[in-house]
Amino acid sequence: MTVVVGTAGHIDHGKTALLRARTGIDADRLPEERRRGMTIDVGYAHLGLPDGTELDFVDVPGHDRLVGNMLVGAGEIDAVMLVIAADDGPRAQTLEHLELLDALGLNHGIAVITKADLADAARIAQVRDDVDRLLAGTALAGSPVLAVSSVDGRGIDALRADLVELRDRVAPGAAGSADRPGANTPRTARAAGAATTSDSNPSRLAIDRVFTVKGRGLVVTGTLRGGPLARNTTLRLVPGGGSVRARELQVHGRAVEQTGPGRTAINLAGAEAAELHRGAVLTNDPAVMATDRLLVRLTRPMPDRTRVRVHLGTASADGAIGRAGRDAIDLPGAAAAAILRLALPIAAAPGDRLVLRRASGPDRVVGGVVLDVAPPRGISRRRQSGERVRRLAEAIDTGGPTSAAVARLDLHGALSGPAGGIVLADDVIEAVTSDVLAALEGDRSGADEARPGLGAVRARAVRALRRVVTLRRDDANVAAAALIERLVAGGRLVRDGERLRLAGTDPIAPAGTDPGLALAMDRLERALAVAGPPPLAEAAKMAVCPAAGIRELERTGRIVVLDVDLAYSTSTYRALEAQALDLASRAPLTPAALRDATGTSRKYVMAILADLDRRGILRRTEGGHLPGPRAPAVRIPSGTAPGDP
Repeated sequence: MTVVVGTAGHIDHGKTALLRARTGIDADRLPEERRRGMTIDVGYAHLGLPDGTELDFVDVPGHDRLVGNMLVGAGEIDAVMLVIAADDGPRAQTLEHLELLDALGLNHGIAVITKADLADAARIAQVRDDVDRLLAGTALAGSPVLAVSSVDGRGIDALRADLVELRDRVAPGAAGSADRPGANTPRTARAAGAATTSDSNPSRLAIDRVFTVKGRGLVVTGTLRGGPLARNTTLRLVPGGGSVRARELQVHGRAVEQTGPGRTAINLAGAEAAELHRGAVLTNDPAVMATDRLLVRLTRPMPDRTRVRVHLGTASADGAIGRAGRDAIDLPGAAAAAILRLALPIAAAPGDRLVLRRASGPDRVVGGVVLDVAPPRGISRRRQSGERVRRLAEAIDTGGPTSAAVARLDLHGALSGPAGGIVLADDVIEAVTSDVLAALEGDRSGADEARPGLGAVRARAVRALRRVVTLRRDDANVAAAALIERLVAGGRLVRDGERLRLAGTDPIAPAGTDPGLALAMDRLERALAVAGPPPLAEAAKMAVCPAAGIRELERTGRIVVLDVDLAYSTSTYRALEAQALDLASRAPLTPAALRDATGTSRKYVMAILADLDRRGILRRTEGGHLPGPRAPAVRIPSGTAPGDP
């Protein structure tokens, strides 16, 4: 595995020379850098350790005019090696780099006093004290400080030991774990035996270099994050949205079939050179989106309309702070929320760290965390309260992706769900449900013709939805239809063909229906309102319901016939459907799991799963059934289960 360590420090303090002495690699790759003897752009090196693991190094420029390039490297590192020359001591860029590293939230590092051959012991002790004081006010407080010389080799072996200890602080248990599967942190294997990339552990590489290799085509390099990446994996390019294929992977000049987080080169197929640039991201993570408007948490508030330069990963863009009206939200401590508007789209995901820089004034450097890559717009902006934003920030910090998704849904009220459905927050569901039920309340004893049709109730639900959340009309129609189905499945509404009525009201038989037949139909519907109904023929015989009654029940939507001898009352079947979909949305659903959840037998669950697969509500995979392309995605209110009133 590898941990990525970035250098930092003032120009001409020996960062590149130190890496050359430790790794044998000259990170100054550009001819102009070698001619001028200074680092202009980000450079790279690596170091093999005795236990078989490796460290990657990112060498950043120290010149004050190259801070943007410095942040390209620093935005993708796990730990820092702060370099201070013994003869100069801490200087302007030492302080600025420390401020930038602090804004990025980097809390693992070591400080290296270079050029120890140019200073006596007293001078080195003085610089050590100065460095300790500087670090004390940052997230790097307490980091080791050691003196080295790239000329006579003094302290170089001790530096390697400190780097191993740094590696272990960043990635506990890393030594000897080169076959450990990947995770969403740098603590990840880079061996060919690592676990295959999956949707639950996606990969992400922020591009820092793009070039062409004769006979191979386009190559990009960057620091891979997330899960391991296998050769021939298809990735999205963000921004841009096109798909590319990782035709070949290289790590430290060696071709590999699969690699985990760390410095990686990818030979791409299906990409155009004009689409690839520093700052773009290759990923199979659906959370990464192209955006020019972000909800962010800042370490300190900045005035409304402040102009800033935004750095995220290897990308940078001009931006402006929004801290007026609903956007002026204070968070615990000295933090504050803000809307960040960018001059051009960049790739971002919730939880990403960013740095804001401005040319003058107080707080020239402020750190931040992305809370939402597509903050509420329109009517939904009314939901952007301090409490909801605080809950989202807390969930992103500590709660994991599930609680963050719940908090974001609460902030928006309605979001796109899987398979094109719409997910609604609990309070939105309750408000629309109350509106729909109130509309039907006056029709308890009305004639069948007076009862509202399905279309009229759906239209009312659409209007109620669009009064409280921002939804396109098509999406509102999808959400309203799914919500009505859930109310039917939950037993709060009953559907008689194209008519709806409140639960507890009597169905009205179609004109001309024999009263005795109507009673028989009612008896049969009740007999089929269980999770394990008797055979249809047997139930019809007990209910004294002829074939004409069965046909009428099916025509009017009061029963669902799955097989020649298997049928359910519609409300019961919708509840079972909702239960299966809920289980499938948590984990791949197997017949055994559905059997246990419903308390029935394999005969029933196989018929249910076959029907749901056929209708696209579920889709069958090798691991089990998952939500399908036609799955309704309206969230069930907390504390209720499918079928509960």
